[in-house]
Amino acid sequence: MKYGLSIITTIHDWLYSVMPEWLAGLVEMILIALVYLGIFSIAGLFLVLMERRVAAWFQLRVGPNRVGFQGLLQTMADALKLLSKELTGTEKADKFLYNLAPYFVIVTSLMALAVIPFTKEFHAFDINIGILFLIAISSIGVIGILLGGWSSNNKYALIGAMRSGVQTISYELSVGLSLLTMILLTGTLQLSEIIEVQKSGWLIVQGHIPAIIAFMIFMISGTAETNRAPFDMVEAESELGAGFHTEYSGMKFAYFFLAEFINMFIIAAIATTVFFGGWLSPFGITESIPWLGVLWFLIKTLLLVFLMMWFRWTFPRLRVDQLLTLEWKYLLPINLVNIVLMALLVWGNLIIKF
Repeated sequence: MKYGLSIITTIHDWLYSVMPEWLAGLVEMILIALVYLGIFSIAGLFLVLMERRVAAWFQLRVGPNRVGFQGLLQTMADALKLLSKELTGTEKADKFLYNLAPYFVIVTSLMALAVIPFTKEFHAFDINIGILFLIAISSIGVIGILLGGWSSNNKYALIGAMRSGVQTISYELSVGLSLLTMILLTGTLQLSEIIEVQKSGWLIVQGHIPAIIAFMIFMISGTAETNRAPFDMVEAESELGAGFHTEYSGMKFAYFFLAEFINMFIIAAIATTVFFGGWLSPFGITESIPWLGVLWFLIKTLLLVFLMMWFRWTFPRLRVDQLLTLEWKYLLPINLVNIVLMALLVWGNLIIKF
């Protein structure tokens, strides 16, 4: 953890002054985990409310407005309902894998969230292979969906899980290649260094047309990675009920539901970091006021989350064949050509410098 905010520095110094070093380090890691669990929960509840508001706006209706001021407590009420709801399942389910699956999904989302740099100081896990770590973690998340669908012993859940596997494997290529395009421009995998490169201008501007193409492909592929409409073949209600989580209820269902919204936030946060300067202000560097960086980061991220919600309420659901055709016949070839264009751009800039 980087310690730049005064309260974090104070807690850090106090722990190491009253405890042995190994115990202070352990307590510190637990506190950081609790902070991120709080962020996870609050962000999930806010994004559910935002989804409902955006849906209502697009459909010319009011949306939640009864529970609390302007419906602000509606998602809290829903969370309490799920907490108190009975956990049901099927008799023939594989109990161990059935119970394990939701934790796979939630833990991988939390691990990915830890790498996201909210500001220069508020960054839990700044490693030199940050982008690679995020791609790897996103690949693990689908295991929870596959386990949940298979262990439920329900044909609709299994079909939804298999669709998720195919969709994730396909669109991971475009997500990875679009990020690789930007890595060519920055020359680093470390997220904090990628932001440092953007002090002279956001990468979507520095990278010219290849960067814009990479951003568009990343947002389309990222939406597909999170299994959201128009790529929600995994849950297609008219065909599969609730898809892979058909047999889940209560908090186990809530884990899957919450993870979907957090994954959407993570995709938007990665795009903010890689393409739009992360916590940097568009009007200058915000190093003097750390929390202003958090504000700019959240504004950019929530605008991209709104864009993903816009996709959902604008485009009809694709068929499975259309879903795979889009990736393998269009996005992947465009991505490969775009990487070559970016390589030529970087090479041209190097020649000019020399």
